[in-house]
Formats: sequence, structure tokens, C-alpha cells
Amino acid sequence: MRYGARKAALAITSIAAVAALTLSGCTPGGGTGGDTDVITDEEREEALNTPTELTFWTWVPNIQDQVDLFEAEYPAISVTVENVGQGLDHYAKVRTAVAAGEGPDVAQLEYQFLSSFALSGELLDLTPYGAEDIADDYVSWVWNQGVHNGEILAIPQDSGPLGHLYREDILTAAGVTEAPATWEDYRAAAELVRANTTSYIGNMAPNQGAGWLGLLWQAGIKPFAFDGAENVTINVNSPEAKEVMAYWQDMIQSDLVTTDPDFTDEWYAGLNQGKYAGWLTAAWAPVFLSGAAADTSGLWRAAPLPQWDAANPASGNWGGSADVVLKTSENPIAAYELAKWINHAQEPALLFATQQNFFPTANSVLEDPAFAGAEPEFYGGQKVNELFAEISTTVDPEWEWLPFMEFAYTNFNETFGAQVAAKGDLGAGLDAWQDALVAYAEQQGFMVNE
Repeated sequence: MRYGARKAALAITSIAAVAALTLSGCTPGGGTGGDTDVITDEEREEALNTPTELTFWTWVPNIQDQVDLFEAEYPAISVTVENVGQGLDHYAKVRTAVAAGEGPDVAQLEYQFLSSFALSGELLDLTPYGAEDIADDYVSWVWNQGVHNGEILAIPQDSGPLGHLYREDILTAAGVTEAPATWEDYRAAAELVRANTTSYIGNMAPNQGAGWLGLLWQAGIKPFAFDGAENVTINVNSPEAKEVMAYWQDMIQSDLVTTDPDFTDEWYAGLNQGKYAGWLTAAWAPVFLSGAAADTSGLWRAAPLPQWDAANPASGNWGGSADVVLKTSENPIAAYELAKWINHAQEPALLFATQQNFFPTANSVLEDPAFAGAEPEFYGGQKVNELFAEISTTVDPEWEWLPFMEFAYTNFNETFGAQVAAKGDLGAGLDAWQDALVAYAEQQGFMVNE
């Protein structure tokens, strides 16, 4: 789900405190212990036919529908779904519960926060339960988000590959006859939009760290790395990153894009009233936009992001989440089967795409005509889902996160984001963000490579 669309106080959890948690391992058959042998079909069959109660913490609306399907498939398993909050509130409660030995069996986590939970040893390695057998059923880069140090820690649910939603009518009025194919084309189109209309080609929100990182991801830049233990790489102000941000500094200071905070009343008004002729955004946005800017139905179209190298199409990602099994679960086989089944079996996985409007990660759903063949009126009948499914195949699979993204995002707003809002020096913003991240990492006891 989106990170940054919520207005919440960011109570930062100390990584040192998290790392201090000591959790016992789980045997494949249930309970605690150190045995991680691959479970047998007999053990799986027994677990799924033994009366069992599971607890599932998730913020996903109407997910009870998927759980009902699971319970119908496995009548011996009873699942209690609990929404304990969203964003950092959710994660703090998961950690507190696990530390007390009272955590849920299955929990929802965004990809960017998996590494912090992996660091503290709270997540069950799903490899012995058969997770590796379904790896090829998912888009490779999404599956890799849940793999840490050779352990499979999550089953993907949704993602957010980046594309370009744009107002065809405004671009046409400006003299732009097709979606910009390159970033050079995008700047040229932006000049025409400003010269010939009252609109801007887009808005670059200063408060969206995940979205800005997605643009670095598209450019092939890897600002973070983490070895799963004590070594992190932080390089947000690399020459390559500064080159990307120099492009955006020029766009901002030339008054070719706006820098309005997003998901505000003013931003929604801008979408509806034509202030913004486009939105560089994620695959969850097409449905969101059709509700947020309903007055503009039929005027929007979708395209890939403009490219740095048109011969080698690439995209980044913004958002997405997965289901994990906590090591404290007393019924890990049944918990794994729940996490797997709702995201892998065709009926529940397709339901996420068609009912909850999540952008899917399973290849079978991405290719399903019920999803890919949709022709929404809001986009003039364009097969937007099919387009974003193609875009998803161009996302670099090697992207990594820091194990303290809570702090990273908060500080982003105070450093780089502040420079965007002030229409200032984005390179200096990257430098300030770099310095703050390095200082925080060292304070928490990490060895930092720059």
C-alpha cells in the first residue's frame, strides 16, 4: 500500500532495541525448536485437517472474503482477522506483541520494512514449508523483495510498478500528440503544456520519499544495501543520483512542474480541475484516480514512464506488501498455507485485483483476462492493467532497502523533501539526507559503506 499518503506521527522504533529482541525458532510441525527440515506431505495434510485457530493482522479492506474462501477450502482451520492499524502503528504493535510472545500467526508487511523485521529475527523462513516451489509463479523482482540472505520470508500480495497517467485532452491542446517516450521528450512536452495551456505536465510532491526512490530505481541507481547483519551501504548522493535530481531541479526551477504536497484537498482539486496534466505514479493509482478525479472520466490515458534509455525500457516501484509468518506462531504449517493460499490460489488472488483493486504479483492473475482485459471507461477503454503488467517486467530485481526505512522516510521529508518544497538545491538535499542516514546508522551500531 502507499507509504506517505497517510498523515500519521512517525514514532521511530529504535533499530538497536529491535535487534535486541531474542526469538526462538519454529519447527516445521509447530511449536518452538531449532529443526528446519522440509516438511512432508503427511505433516502438511495433518496440519490442515487438525482443528486450528489462526490470527491474521492486516489492514487490507474486505480481506475476510479471501479468508472465507480459505476456511471453505480447509474447514478445520479458523482464522480471526484483526486490523490493528496501518503503517508504523501496525508495525509497532506487531513488534510489541511478538516481544511478549503474543503476536499474530500471519501479518501484513510492506516490502520496504521487511528487512527491519528480518534483522530482528521475527520472521519465519518459509523455505522448508515449500515456498521455493512457487517462486516462478510470481514476477521475479517482486518475489526477490521477500528473500533475505537466502531465506524466503514473505509471500507477495501486491506491488506498484511506476508508469505515467496523463490527460490526453490537455496534452493534445498543448500540441503534444503522444505520451513522452524519454525524459528529454517529457521536458519538451512540459514546455508546450506551460506555453499553451493553464496546466502543468505534472506535480512532484515533496513528501513522497517512496515515489522519489522509485525514480532512482528506474534509473538503475541502488542507493541502499544491507547484508542482513551489521553492514549497510548508503549512497543516496551518488553522482548518478545527483544527475537524476539535477533534471528535476531544472524542471522545478523552470516552473514546468509543481511541488504541491499530495493527497490533500488542494491536490485532489488540482486533479479534477486540470491543474496537473499528468501523474508519474504506481500501478495502484489508475483505480484510485478514477475515484479521486471522477469528473475527468474518459480524459486520462496511461503510458510507461519516460525513459533515460529508450532502447532499454525500465521502471521502478512505489508500494506493495506481502504476508509473513511470525516465528512465534504455534501453527506454522497452517499459517504458511494461509499466507500462500490467499495470494497464490487463483480465486482469492484474482479477487485482490478485481475487488480490492490491488495490483497483482502472481503471473496467473496478471495474465487473466478478467484483470488484463479490463477496458475502463475512465481511460477511454484503454487496457491499463495490461500495460502495467508489461511495465512490471521491466523493474530491476536487485533493489534493496535499509533496515531502518522508518527513519529514512521521516528524515527524507526534513532534508531532500524540504529542498523540493523550497524549489532549492536538490543535490544539497541528497547530501543532507546522506549525512543524516549515515549518522543514524552508525548510532545504531551498523558498519556503513558509502
